[in-house]
Amino acid sequence: MTEHTILRLGHHGDGIAEGPVFVPLALPGEVVSGDLNGDKLENMRVVTPSDLRVKAPCRHYKSCGGCSLQHASDDFVADWKVDVVRQALAAQNVETTFRPIHTSPAQSRRRAVISVRRTKKGAMAGFHMRASDVITEIPDCQLLHPDLMPALKVAEELAMVGSSRKAELSVTATLSPEGLDVAVAGGKPLDGPFQAQLGQEAQRLNLARLAWDGEVIATRMPPFQPFGAAKVTPPPGSFLQATHDGEAALLQAVQDIVGDAAKVADLFAGCGTFSLPLAQKAEVHAIEGIKSMMQALDHGWRHAVGLKKVTTETRDLFRNPVMPIDLKYDAVVIDPPRAGAEAQTIELSKSDVPKIAFVSCNPVTFARDAAILQRAGYVLDWVQVVDQFRWSSHIEVVGSFTRG
Repeated sequence: MTEHTILRLGHHGDGIAEGPVFVPLALPGEVVSGDLNGDKLENMRVVTPSDLRVKAPCRHYKSCGGCSLQHASDDFVADWKVDVVRQALAAQNVETTFRPIHTSPAQSRRRAVISVRRTKKGAMAGFHMRASDVITEIPDCQLLHPDLMPALKVAEELAMVGSSRKAELSVTATLSPEGLDVAVAGGKPLDGPFQAQLGQEAQRLNLARLAWDGEVIATRMPPFQPFGAAKVTPPPGSFLQATHDGEAALLQAVQDIVGDAAKVADLFAGCGTFSLPLAQKAEVHAIEGIKSMMQALDHGWRHAVGLKKVTTETRDLFRNPVMPIDLKYDAVVIDPPRAGAEAQTIELSKSDVPKIAFVSCNPVTFARDAAILQRAGYVLDWVQVVDQFRWSSHIEVVGSFTRG
């Protein structure tokens, strides 16, 4: 056993001691001991605890890998997440003002990817243990919305009919006003009899929709998501913000930036999280690389009442970014995946767009892209950090850019 003093938290929420040595579940200032395995400390024991340490609110925390920061006070986690963004921007020589962080409440996750495996007595559903393929059951989870908890039992039932003892199912379950929207990956191959059996299971389990390896098996009621005045039914398993609360905070920040813009482009638009609410005041052109998501957005807009014109375009913005000559808008919203949007940001930086709302789930790529815009004369007026992945190291950011 060796002793180490934790100097800081890394971007994944692990404590970091001199070396560096990475120590999960440790906090800055703590003295810990354990078995050193390469650059990781295993079998960690806290010798001198930090004043920042709190009792985890969930009884599953020690064994479940769904959360990584329940041992730290809420105030510390909030300050740490803001500081992660601040440090990422500082590394790119970008300075700005920070709005107060917004944190989603406990038991608010409306979407989760559940792991499930058959056992001798039935099936076991939950989240993986940390750095393990072992599944931990989570009947008292403090992360998932109470209405999403029945998805654990649904996952077990589906594993019993659609998985072998050796396989593990990945079950994406999403809340909708019409019930659970379930998409399964990793199960038995579909054939006629099995597809009929799954249809019966979907009916018995009262699912709004069941998809199996990308193919829709049954739809009792379209599992729509409300985006402003529109109702959109996303393709099975497609991207959705993790909590209603977090989505609302991101949308409010975007609306604050866009303001009274009459024409808006929404890049990486998804199914319309921002496009459709913005269409209450502005004409919107939505661009996304996945055709089925554009179709869902368009269908939602066409069946909504009171929205301004929304047009859609299926386009790979990584390989085929929108050129400056086509960026004739009063504002642009851009919400790329974790890799950021370097190619599109370069083209944006050459445009005359007066306002850009930049949404990101990766502070490092956000800072890189912010620096591109800054070098071209844009000013990062303020940043809003949103913590909708409570008790995890994930961070959402919205940046307000204006032409200097």
